[in-house]
Amino acid sequence: MVSRLINIEITASYVPGAPYVPPYPYYNSFYGYYGAVYPVVYSPGYLKEEKKVRIETNVYATSSTEGELVWTCITDTFNPSSQTKAIERLVKVIATRMRSEGVL
Repeated sequence: MVSRLINIEITASYVPGAPYVPPYPYYNSFYGYYGAVYPVVYSPGYLKEEKKVRIETNVYATSSTEGELVWTCITDTFNPSSQTKAIERLVKVIATRMRSEGVL
């Protein structure tokens, strides 16, 4: 079994800010209305970065002298928190997939 990194794609997207009006119990007059609509708060916009890691995994038969390709798959991991955790999840996903396809 051989796994290799094919691609790392990092994308950044802008999430715009939005107005937020704190709740006000009620308004019965102009001054109540003004007090209710005046305190509009704006949350600032920010950049959101996403990382996609693509890995190819190939399984070769060791019984043949040629090392024939038996099974292959490509997996995508989104926003991995650490390499160790990403590899552990990859191993679980591949083992589950191989069992479901009858390779293991």
